[in-house]
Amino acid sequence: MTRRLVLRPQAKTELLEARHWYDQQQAGLGEQFALQVDLTVSAVLERPLSFPVVHGATRRAIVQRFPYGVFFRILSDEIVILGIVHGHREPQRWRERQ
Repeated sequence: MTRRLVLRPQAKTELLEARHWYDQQQAGLGEQFALQVDLTVSAVLERPLSFPVVHGATRRAIVQRFPYGVFFRILSDEIVILGIVHGHREPQRWRERQ
C-alpha cells in the first residue's frame, strides 16, 4: 500500500531553515543535507513500520550524516511528517503537533 506524503508547514520550515544554515557553513552542504532528508523520507514511505515509536503514535527516522530526526505518524492513507528536528536543540518541540 502506498501512502500519500503530507509535510506539515512546521516541518517544511524546519527543513528550509536547516538547509539555509548548512549552506552558510559550507557551500553545497545545505544541498547534501536536503538530499539526506529526502533519502530518509523515502525510506519512511517504503517501510514506515521499521522506525521506532518515540511518543504515542509518533515515530522517528534518523537522518544520516546530520544530527536530525524526521518525526512522523502513520495514518490509514497518509504518512504525516510532523517535524524535521535537530537532535540536540529542542528535541521535544514536535510533541504538540498533530
